[in-house]
Amino acid sequence: MLVLHSLFLVENPALALWAEDSTVHAGPTPDATVHPFAVPAEALLELLPPGVGKTGMAPMALPSYASTLAASPELSRDPDLEPDERLRLSVRQVPVVTIEPAAVPSLLDSLAIPDCRSGASIHYLDAVVTFARDLVDRGRVLPSVIAGPTARWLPRLSGVDSARFATLRDAMPPVFRAESPERGPSTVLKAALDALVDSMVRLRLTEVRLTPPRRGRLAAADVATDAWLTALTGTPRFEADPVQVHRLTRRLEEWHASGVHEGPVRLCFRLSTPGQLDVRDEDPEPAWRLEFLLQAVDDPSVLVPASQVWRAGGSVLQRWVDRPDELLLTQLGQASRLYRGLDEALHQPHPVGLDLDAAEAYEFLTRATSLEQAGFGVLLPTWWRRPVELGLKLTTVKRSPSVAVTTEVSVEKKALVDFRWHLALGEDQLTEGELGELANAKVPLVQVRGQWVHIDQKRLAAGLAFLKHTPGGQASIGHLFRQIGLPPEDSGLPLPVISAGGEDSVGKLLSGQADRYLEPVPPPPGFKTTLRPYQRRGLAWLAFLDKLGIGACLADDMGLGKTVQLLALEALTRADERRPPTLVVCPMSVVNTWETEAARFAPKLAVHVHHGSARLSGEEWAATIAEKDLVITTYALAAKDAEILGAITWDRVVLDEAQNIKNAGSQQSRAVRALPARHRVALTGTPVENRLAELWSIMDFLNPGILSTANTFRARFAVPIERYGDDGTAARLRRVTGPFLLRRLKTDPTVITDLPEKIEMKQLCTLTVEQASLYQAVLDDMLGKIEASQGIARKGLVLATMSRLKQVCNHPAQLLGDGSRVAGRSGKLTRLEEILEEALAEGDKVLCFTQFTEFGQMLVPHLSARFDTEVLFLHGGTTKAARDAMVERFQAPGGPSIFLLSLKAGGTGLTLTAANQVVHLDRWWNPAVEDQATDRAFRIGQKRNVQVRKFVCIGTLEEKIDTMIQDKKALAQLVVGAGESWLTELSTSQFRDLVALSPGLTGE
Repeated sequence: MLVLHSLFLVENPALALWAEDSTVHAGPTPDATVHPFAVPAEALLELLPPGVGKTGMAPMALPSYASTLAASPELSRDPDLEPDERLRLSVRQVPVVTIEPAAVPSLLDSLAIPDCRSGASIHYLDAVVTFARDLVDRGRVLPSVIAGPTARWLPRLSGVDSARFATLRDAMPPVFRAESPERGPSTVLKAALDALVDSMVRLRLTEVRLTPPRRGRLAAADVATDAWLTALTGTPRFEADPVQVHRLTRRLEEWHASGVHEGPVRLCFRLSTPGQLDVRDEDPEPAWRLEFLLQAVDDPSVLVPASQVWRAGGSVLQRWVDRPDELLLTQLGQASRLYRGLDEALHQPHPVGLDLDAAEAYEFLTRATSLEQAGFGVLLPTWWRRPVELGLKLTTVKRSPSVAVTTEVSVEKKALVDFRWHLALGEDQLTEGELGELANAKVPLVQVRGQWVHIDQKRLAAGLAFLKHTPGGQASIGHLFRQIGLPPEDSGLPLPVISAGGEDSVGKLLSGQADRYLEPVPPPPGFKTTLRPYQRRGLAWLAFLDKLGIGACLADDMGLGKTVQLLALEALTRADERRPPTLVVCPMSVVNTWETEAARFAPKLAVHVHHGSARLSGEEWAATIAEKDLVITTYALAAKDAEILGAITWDRVVLDEAQNIKNAGSQQSRAVRALPARHRVALTGTPVENRLAELWSIMDFLNPGILSTANTFRARFAVPIERYGDDGTAARLRRVTGPFLLRRLKTDPTVITDLPEKIEMKQLCTLTVEQASLYQAVLDDMLGKIEASQGIARKGLVLATMSRLKQVCNHPAQLLGDGSRVAGRSGKLTRLEEILEEALAEGDKVLCFTQFTEFGQMLVPHLSARFDTEVLFLHGGTTKAARDAMVERFQAPGGPSIFLLSLKAGGTGLTLTAANQVVHLDRWWNPAVEDQATDRAFRIGQKRNVQVRKFVCIGTLEEKIDTMIQDKKALAQLVVGAGESWLTELSTSQFRDLVALSPGLTGE
């Protein structure tokens, strides 16, 4: 493994990169002046992008023992030391690659060296580059002349930027200035920042001409100025008359000095509203007050009013500045260039502040950002920093007495609602008189109900136009949903506030918070379990949407009891009336769960399972179904038997594990959409696994058309959110889907307090020598084929390579398929045996997941013999009866303690809370799939902490992809696809880097 470091060379400003190698002997070397385990400069240069630097040697003062240099903390390797050996600084020649400042930002952006860790100095350099880029982006630079003469763009630091410089200075790793340790961190950081800023500005001005067109012979002063201006965008050094260069330098320094003062104290402005002052009631227009103060830059809480500065003269703030009174006047003059209203104060001998009217106060507020960016302190009223927005408010007056209940699933034909739109400040509805006053206001600052607010006149006009066009009336809930979530794009209005008139709960539904306001509903008598409080709220929410005939997505976290809530809904709605049957469509793995839990919790429900070769059809089917309350079938049969299932008008269609219809164009998705029903419910713990299109598919099943067409949804929501991270669009999507989607998490203490902890850990395993040889052989065989192929054939080879490498990581016999000996040939197997031995000794039960059925088939006889115990194995070929029997035996006290499961067959729908240990033998690249499998044990009913181990072979593609997923964990559900298909788009060189075997990481 390599560790990469950086340092800055001050004399000839440049960055130097060097690296340590953990595989090189760190003892004494023949030449004691040379670093003993640094990577040769030529070798390091080959690892960098082409053409970025040149090789050389640099003297560095590095920590050393008497016998050898000390390794960096990132290398984590200590030599054998004598007890009394202590660290000291020792100068060594180190092979480096020097890089010009202009190339540093792009190098950092693309730096990716296999099997290489970044040292603290690399991370520090990245922070310095980020600071320099921010200064350039904000124009915090000044053109200058330095000795030479040389034209330079230098950073202009003041206020917050000075504080950032100080923070970076104090955080500098010693290795970053190891070439010149006699220079302090400030000197080195200033040199680095100056060089980076200058190079960044020049890159942006490559095609800009700063010299004005001139005619005739130039004066000596103009010649010097022209040469300097040309050098600012060209070669930095220029030639001119030394006297004129000196004059130019002096004029530039005077100009620089006229800018914001760089020092420990700065001018600060504090604006107070009339309500904050002692204003007489008879004052017709109370004044705003702009107060002048001096503020300590490093400690902004230190504020000295100007009145105290004038009284105390030079005795105040002496620890920071010699003449605070002169500083105050100087910076007041500088600030007047940004806010002309300060000119009046400059005419006073001892200015302490200004009285402003509303228009002048608003002008100051609009200039506040510019003053802050220029380095001045600005203290504003909290209502300006956290403004109350003017927006729409929707009030539902009442629900119409008659609620349409039809068998058609179209939101436009659902319940009607009486509603009215208003304009509001936050949640405070404005009266017609207040709206008139706002419309006639001469300035944007208006006092409403004793509070000062900023009114955007354009937004006010848009809101008034909206009210004129759509004041209120009666409409379907679906129509209101569209108005709430999809208002005119050019209105500029924020998301509307929703409120309900009186006891009307439709408004609560529209706001997406119905579950918080609805009274919890107990299940009917005869329901054989006690619901938890959050489950009773979920039942009330489902029952409410059931009455309206509006589709609902119960998206509770896995293990929170979605099945029992749905069964409670069925028992509740059928307690007093006869209804057509409800159809439950689910994966085959949970058919028995539905049947068993219905018999256990709601024994009064008549249940029929439509599955197997002997399933009913024709008249017998119709007669049987007419007598049933609940019919259970699978997604596969929903498509295969679409004709007979579609001939029944169901009271409700329920999709369990509704992510199975995430592909709206698949046959089973189209089949379940076509099923006629009065009401629809989707149950899923992962409403979005990979892409927002999956959410659209589920929502369109529940309430067709609510999110418009798939193409419109993609343009208005998916692209802005997935591609650009648009928070406003995401909030709008949450608003429009919130009424139909109820999501609670197990980790939320307000939901559930008695669930034990889930402890996740990565289990790092080493390859055996045999595995490493096979791994490299697969790479050598496949990479050439991949490089020579294109299109679909190439993608197929990439996926095949990935699969074969993962098989090698599991066990050589899995790749070879020769039925050879299992014991002692796999690092993963050795670690699994150790874990199982400890678990069995403690009396624990263990779930072991693998994506390879053949690997499980190899492990069953080996583990059975190794531990003299029965090992259960559930895979895609297991029959329903055998599956149910396995689950029952494993859950029973005294049952088998080891349960191997195929990730696809056993990763959803099962309750296996008898286990408190979970092992993922091979990684699935979609974290949501692994989490689903883990939650077979981590769910309600679990009484012990659950330990989750994820096996990763170090130095292989498993470790590298695991790192990639961890770095993007927050975006994994959107960025990483459901499998490895995203990896097929990598270039051959990128793919080679990804799957290459790291050296020195195998074991026996």
